[in-house]
Amino acid sequence: MIDVRADVRDPALDVRRLKNTAQTLLRTAGRPAGELSLLLTGDAQVRELNRAHRGKDKATDVLSFPAPPGTSSLGDIAISLDTARRQAAEYDAPLQTEVNRLLIHGLLHLLGHDHHEPGERAAMEAEERRLAAAIAMPWPYD
Repeated sequence: MIDVRADVRDPALDVRRLKNTAQTLLRTAGRPAGELSLLLTGDAQVRELNRAHRGKDKATDVLSFPAPPGTSSLGDIAISLDTARRQAAEYDAPLQTEVNRLLIHGLLHLLGHDHHEPGERAAMEAEERRLAAAIAMPWPYD
């Protein structure tokens, strides 16, 4: 099950399509029965979450909160639509595509990937590209 809560709405973003994309990504990642919750919100809420959970007093594009082991949920992903809009403009991409990119990134964090070390970064980027290809999405990091 994928639970989407949209505190911020944007007509350029199709939430039903986003849920379908999330399900495809879960299947591709080998977690077809995986559950997650997705919060679509703004910079202020993401900044508050980032401060409360990571000690960083700033907004960011996506945050991932893995669920405790032994639960059916993979965890929670929060995406700032404010930041996603700005980044979409920088990439000259539709908002839906940028939110999909952030969903991929957040999902991989829930699955245990990281990008702090060069080896981790390379492995995570390869998996990001693989998941993007599964939803026929061009990857903006070429």
